[in-house]
Amino acid sequence: MKLFKKTSVLILVAMLFVVMIQPVMASKGKVNINTAAKNELLMLKHVGDKIADKIIEYRKENPFQKPEDIMQVKGIGEKVFEANKDIIVVKD
Repeated sequence: MKLFKKTSVLILVAMLFVVMIQPVMASKGKVNINTAAKNELLMLKHVGDKIADKIIEYRKENPFQKPEDIMQVKGIGEKVFEANKDIIVVKD
């Protein structure tokens, strides 16, 4: 039981660290939504595993022409775009 508690606390601390550092990491540089790896997309605010996967699938058929095009991905609306508009780019 002690091992379970220690493991649970460790996992909780790790999750909190990831949540807290995510915006800081994303603000350090730009994220090219046409070429970013999944781990880079996960640095965007309000973007989790499923949305990152959807971005990757969408861009295979429809490369983004402008940052606003990210709102064409199912699950991404104006709120997510507004939270990330200053860090997303669509360079070739």
